[in-house]
Amino acid sequence: MALAKILWVDDEIESLQSQKLFLQGKGYEVHTLTNGFDAIDYVKENPVDVVLMDETMPGITGLETLTKIKEVNQSIPVVLITKNETENLMDDAIGSQISDYLIKPVNPNQVLLSLKKIIDNKRLVSEKTTSAYQQQFRNLFMALNSNPNYNEWMDIYKKLVYWELEMSKADSPEMSEVLQQQKNEANNEFFKYISRHYAGWVKPKAAESPIMSHSLFQFKVLPHAEKGTPLFFILIDNLRFDQWKAIQPVFADNFRIAEEESFYAILPTATQYSRNAIFSGLMPIDIEKKFPKQWKNDHEEGGKNLHEEEFFREQLRRLGKGDLKASFTKVLNHQAGQELVNNIHNLLQNDINVIVYNFVDMLSHARTEMEVLKELANDEKSYRSITASWFEHSPLNQALKKIADKKINIVMATDHGSIRVQKPAKVIGDKETTTNIRYKHGRNLNFEPKDVLAFRDPAEAGLPVPNVNSSFIFAREDVYLCYPNNYNYYANYYRNTFQHGGVSLEEMIIPVVRMTSK
Repeated sequence: MALAKILWVDDEIESLQSQKLFLQGKGYEVHTLTNGFDAIDYVKENPVDVVLMDETMPGITGLETLTKIKEVNQSIPVVLITKNETENLMDDAIGSQISDYLIKPVNPNQVLLSLKKIIDNKRLVSEKTTSAYQQQFRNLFMALNSNPNYNEWMDIYKKLVYWELEMSKADSPEMSEVLQQQKNEANNEFFKYISRHYAGWVKPKAAESPIMSHSLFQFKVLPHAEKGTPLFFILIDNLRFDQWKAIQPVFADNFRIAEEESFYAILPTATQYSRNAIFSGLMPIDIEKKFPKQWKNDHEEGGKNLHEEEFFREQLRRLGKGDLKASFTKVLNHQAGQELVNNIHNLLQNDINVIVYNFVDMLSHARTEMEVLKELANDEKSYRSITASWFEHSPLNQALKKIADKKINIVMATDHGSIRVQKPAKVIGDKETTTNIRYKHGRNLNFEPKDVLAFRDPAEAGLPVPNVNSSFIFAREDVYLCYPNNYNYYANYYRNTFQHGGVSLEEMIIPVVRMTSK
C-alpha cells in the first residue's frame, strides 16, 4: 500500500528517474509531468498529497503554477525545487505558501526528508508525544502516590494540563483515554487531600497554607503596584488553567510573561464566595462580620457581587495602600467592553486598575442552557478553542493592545475554574436548600457521604452560618448534585456540562500570571 501520492513536475524529469525509483522503493506513489499546465489539470482531476515542482520550466514557471494549484486546492502542500536561492524568489515563494523548498541538485534523502516532514508530521508528533507521555506516566503516578503537599499538587496539575494540551495536538484517542484515567485518579487523591487539609488552611492562625483567594491580592497583586507604572489587575471570571494556556499566545504577542503561577480558590469555588474573598482579602465568614449589610447568603434576595469595589478599596486601606490612585471596572456585556476600549488610555494615570471580565462564566452557563453551545463546546478541547477565539477578538484584547507600547504591569488571574460533570448524586434538603449543582447548603441535608466533602459547621470552612443546623457540602471530582424529584430529567440535563463550586483540580488550582510590557 502506497504511503502517499506525489506529483513531481520538472521539464527534465527523465534525469530524475533514479530519484523516482528511490521514492517508490520507500512506498510512495510517484506520478511525473513535464510542465505546469499539465500539473494544474492533473490536480483538478486526481487526489495528490504533495507536489514537488521545478521553478524554472518553459511556458509557465513553478511559482505561477503554484498559484494556480492553490486556486484549485488551497491545502495541497507544494515543495519548490530551484537552481538559485535569490532573496526575491524566496520571498515570493514563501508569500505564495510553499511548504518547503529544495536547491538543485537534490539528493534523494533530501527529498525524502522533506516529504516526511510534510506528510508524516502529524503522525511523528503523535508518536513522539505518546512515547514521551508513556515515560512521564510513571513519574506522575509516583508523584500522586507520594503524599504531595499543596505546592506539589499545583505542579502535578500543571503537568496533567501540559499533557492534555500535547495529546490534543497529537490526536491519539487511546493515550488520551489513559491520560483521562490518570486525571480521574489525580482528582480522587486531590479530593482526599483537600478533605484532610482544607479546614487547617482557613484557620486564622494556620501554621502553613497556600496562597488562596483571600490572600491573593496581598501577596500576588499589591507587591507589583508602584507609583509611576500603572498596574492592571485583570480578573477573567471562571478561567481554568488549560484555558489560560489557550489564550497565553495572544497575550504573548504583546506582553512578556514574567511569572506564571497558580493559587487555590476557596470553597465553594463559586463567584460570590471566591471573588468577594479576592477583593476583600477576607474569608466569607469575616466579610459577613465586617460588612453585614453588603454580604448576601445564597438564599437571600439581591445581587451577590455588587460590593466588590467597596471591598477592594477597604482592603487597600487596611494594607496601608489607601493613597494609591485606583479604578475598578466591571465588564458584564459587550457594550461595557467597548467602553473599556474607549477609556483604556485614561486608566494609565492610575496606579492600579482592576478590570473584572465576565465572559467565560457566561459561556459555561449558556453552554448548559443552549443546545448550539453544547455542540460547539462538547469537551475540554473545544471549550478551550472557544475561549481562545473569544479572547482574541474580545474588547479586552483590543483594549490591552492599545496600551501595549506603554510601560505597564499586568497581573491576570481568575476566581475559580470549572469541571465537566459526569456522575449525578442525590441530595435531599428542605425548601431553603440552595440550588447549586456542585455545592449546597441548608438544614438537615441528606446525602451519600462518599460523594461530598461536608462541613456540619460552616465556620470550620471559613463560611457564614446562615441558620442553626446549616451545613455545607461540596461535590467531589466530577459529581453533580440533584434532588430526588424529577431526578432523571436533571441528571440528563446537567450531565456533561461545565460546573463549579466543588472540589477538583480544575476548579481549585487556578492561574495567576504576571506580565510586563515588551
